[in-house]
Amino acid sequence: MDNQKNGISPYTVNLSTGALRQMVNVVHDLQNLSENPNYPLILPKLPETAQINSGHYSVLMGYDFHIDDSQQVKLIEVNTNAGGLWFAVRCYLPDAQQFPGKLASKLLNTFIDEYRLFRQNNNAQPKFIAIIDQQPQQQFLFPEMQVFAQLFEQAGIKTVIIDPSEIEVKDTRLYYQEQIIDLIYNRHCDFYLNTPEMQHIARAWQQQSVCITPNPRVYGLLADKQRMIDWSRPDFLNHLLAPKIATRLQAAIPETHLLQSLAKDTLWSTRKQMVFKPTTSYASRGVYIGNKLTKNKFNSFDPLETLVQQRIKPTTTLTPDGEKFKTDFRLFVYRNKIINVCARLYQGQVTNLRTHKGGFSKIKFNSNDITNL
Repeated sequence: MDNQKNGISPYTVNLSTGALRQMVNVVHDLQNLSENPNYPLILPKLPETAQINSGHYSVLMGYDFHIDDSQQVKLIEVNTNAGGLWFAVRCYLPDAQQFPGKLASKLLNTFIDEYRLFRQNNNAQPKFIAIIDQQPQQQFLFPEMQVFAQLFEQAGIKTVIIDPSEIEVKDTRLYYQEQIIDLIYNRHCDFYLNTPEMQHIARAWQQQSVCITPNPRVYGLLADKQRMIDWSRPDFLNHLLAPKIATRLQAAIPETHLLQSLAKDTLWSTRKQMVFKPTTSYASRGVYIGNKLTKNKFNSFDPLETLVQQRIKPTTTLTPDGEKFKTDFRLFVYRNKIINVCARLYQGQVTNLRTHKGGFSKIKFNSNDITNL
């Protein structure tokens, strides 16, 4: 892809260990929340695929943050299937052909752990993994999928990268070219398995005949953008977390509403302090910063499908040659384990990998303070 060259920035971003600690706290607090058995009971009804509790978690969760002027960390969104880890690695190892040793081991173990939890067998090992996406060879992050496939193959696990249409169903099992698929690494952006091309996979998931990670339930509990509405509501967390933890977590959640719940006339006058997002967006698609919004675009938003979120301005990184970049931070996570921490530099309204000299960047912090995060 033409913009692959903008995926990695030559610059280094400073991140205080205090801010990093806040980010890690948010990850741990939300994971604890998601594992509280009372939490799903007070949520709006989740889609059918997300009501299935398969007993495992989701690989490559991504937590994206801004840092406000008072150095308070703010969670911008949670992602399942967070992309870009390969870019983050190559910031430090530009000539890398595969994930480096320790990281490779961590990543492989997350997939093995997922499968063993799904099978409820501590010795289970997937024999065949399918990495799926819509026309994967055409995807911007296809090279990253190839690196994951290499990781699995080196561990003796046969792996293919395929479109969902290439998967066949026999009885209740999923197959690719007569081979049973044990685990699906879902890079497709239909996280609830709702679209027509994912229905055969959804049925297998409902029958629990295949391990899928990231899985629909974790998406529903943590990464569905409408959860930000719930978390930002006063007192929502108080019955689910210890008071001190609830207060700490809520301080990191920007005020978030569904457009339908707000008076449009009042909202228009305060739009410059807001960000408008589709409830199902990903990769910053369809996101509008309020101060750049036209009245026609504002009036075109679907009230039932648009989130309105307090705008938290991104950190500004000033480079040695005098350029300014907006900056956000991403933590790649498995359950409550931090896999990687990275920054992303960009110019324009929203995070992108199209800015010259922007993209994923190195982070500078005191490593002695983060070894136990």
